[in-house]
Amino acid sequence: MNSNAHNQVSIHALDGIPDIHPGDDLSGLILAALDGNQCSLDDGDIIVIAHKVVSKQEGQIIDLNDISPTVEAQTLGSELNKDPRKVQVVLSESKRLVRTSKRPEQDEGTIIAEHRLGFICANAAVDESNVDAAGKVILLPHDPDQSARGICQDLERASGKSLGVVITDTFGRPWRMGLVNVAVGLANVPAKVDLAGDMDAYGRVLSVTVPALADEIAAASGLLMSKNGKKPVLIFKGVDWQRCESSARDLVRPQQEDLFR
Repeated sequence: MNSNAHNQVSIHALDGIPDIHPGDDLSGLILAALDGNQCSLDDGDIIVIAHKVVSKQEGQIIDLNDISPTVEAQTLGSELNKDPRKVQVVLSESKRLVRTSKRPEQDEGTIIAEHRLGFICANAAVDESNVDAAGKVILLPHDPDQSARGICQDLERASGKSLGVVITDTFGRPWRMGLVNVAVGLANVPAKVDLAGDMDAYGRVLSVTVPALADEIAAASGLLMSKNGKKPVLIFKGVDWQRCESSARDLVRPQQEDLFR
């Protein structure tokens, strides 16, 4: 990140992205939507994509009718009033369960899990929203960083521009109410920026200041990427960033720094 940051950032939600099915050419559909929106790509643009369309394209959809829950899933499902088949999928996507809880006022309890990629989130990111049929759930892409890199390479090849890609999901936050979009897959965009040694506005040297740039971009995407808006692809222009090799997993706090484990 440069000290003379840009004074203006624009965010454009692409109309015309159709419902995505396994095997679709997602990069081609994004390029077609860019043409349809009369939107051209420039060097430094960042394409932000809701993971749901990536997961659908990759076939990361589970039919719960095909799931046989284990005794563990059945027991936990009974305790939390959750479908044990969904609980089984959550367990399959998890490294560990961080906390499970059901308060009396809740119809259905909560599972906070460490996803196989290291993210801490509800239900190991297993989700029923924006799936085209009842009884199905959608998972994160198998490797969101790899997915982001593949899409970015396609778009760079077609446009001739230097680009970044951020793939997002919606997570809750410890000790804060509400949900925000966060980065789960990255191509070229820094996960975070270490500003130690830079000066603040009053000339003081910064010692521990590390903005989570990818999460800031992801959170801003939530302003236009509504659950019912069918606008899963956004173009960010004017963001100040430096191209690098990156991974969304760089945003996961190491276990040795977890004060609450």
